[in-house]
Formats: sequence, structure tokens, C-alpha cells
Amino acid sequence: MTAEAEAIDHRLSPVRGAYLIADRTRLAGDELEPAVRSALDGGVPVVQYRDKSDDHDRRLAEAQSLAALCHRYDARLIANDDIELARDAGADGVHLGRDDISVSHARIVLGKEALIGVSCYNELERAFAADRAGADYVAFGSFYPSPTKPGAPRAPLTLLKRARSRIHLPIAVIGGITPDNAGPLALAGADAAAVASGLLDAEDITEAARRLNNLMRLGW
Repeated sequence: MTAEAEAIDHRLSPVRGAYLIADRTRLAGDELEPAVRSALDGGVPVVQYRDKSDDHDRRLAEAQSLAALCHRYDARLIANDDIELARDAGADGVHLGRDDISVSHARIVLGKEALIGVSCYNELERAFAADRAGADYVAFGSFYPSPTKPGAPRAPLTLLKRARSRIHLPIAVIGGITPDNAGPLALAGADAAAVASGLLDAEDITEAARRLNNLMRLGW
């Protein structure tokens, strides 16, 4: 791939800047949509809906509502792990972890336009495999201690730099990221910062999202 082609890929990808993880464990039902709207007002281009419960009807209704809200802002909604939920809710894609289905299966179910991301933790080889399988972006982390996943494996900054030099896909970073500590990750090559508590716990979610977007632009 040429440098010019790589630049075009990065410019067109929505996986840039602040990437909100709307984690249902951190939000009561009546808090979910207002929090996401506040983040969208701050320029968040991608929202991931994360709910590990087995309440199918509620999850579907919430995901449908968030998909409609994101689309009014010209943003994307990603479902965490669940391709059926993504399909039925009209979401734009899915984010897959270690124990989830394959990228190729997700592509068959969701179609060629779906946005498919893969968690790579601190494993560069996993990112190479995701790239070969046709993923649209990869995510590394945790880079800082994470209140959402305190036991998550830590990824060093050197891994991010190596990934940026060898992977042409957009790279998201995750784990304890806030508008105060995202700068070094952006300078090391991250395209997007996937954040839950760093935005959801902010006194002003909209302003925090704007700050995070500005920090992530350091590497663009």
C-alpha cells in the first residue's frame, strides 16, 4: 500500500478522535441517551453500545434509539460483540473481542459496508490477523489503569508505535484514557481514543469530548 493510499484510508475512516463507549453498567436507563447526545454534541463520530445483560428486548430498543440518534448527527453506532443486535437495531457495525465470532462471519451477516473492529489487547499478531481477515479497525489497550476493566492486560506505548509503523488500518486505543492523558497516544499513532469513564464521568461530557477530539488531532 502506498503512503498516499494509506492517508486516504485514514482520512475517510470515521474511527478518529473521541470514540464513546456507552457502557450500560455506568449509565441508568434514563441517563443513556442524554449522555450519548452530549458526547455527540462534542463531535464524537463513533459510539459503541455495550450491554452484556440478557435483556434482549431492552437492549434492542436502546440500540435502535441510539442508532437513530447517532445517524441524526452523521455518526456511527457500533454494537459490542453482538452481530444480531447490530443487524436488528440498524447499527453500523460491531466490535469483536477474543471470544466472539470471526470477522468473516460478521461480514457475511452485516454486509460489506459494516464497520467491524477487533480488540487486540497487547498482541500485535492479533492485529495482523484482523487486518488480513478484513477488519476496518483494530484496538489496543489497556494503556492506563481502567476503572471499567481493572484486570485488563496493559499495552505499552512501544506496542502502539510498532503497530502504527506496520498496520495501515485505523488504530483505536482504550483503557483509562481521559482528555488529560490522551496526547502521548495520539503522538504515538493512535487514530481514536475509545473512552467510557473518561467521558461519562466528566462534569461536562460535551466539553470533555471536544477536548479529547482536539488531543487526538495531534497525530493526524
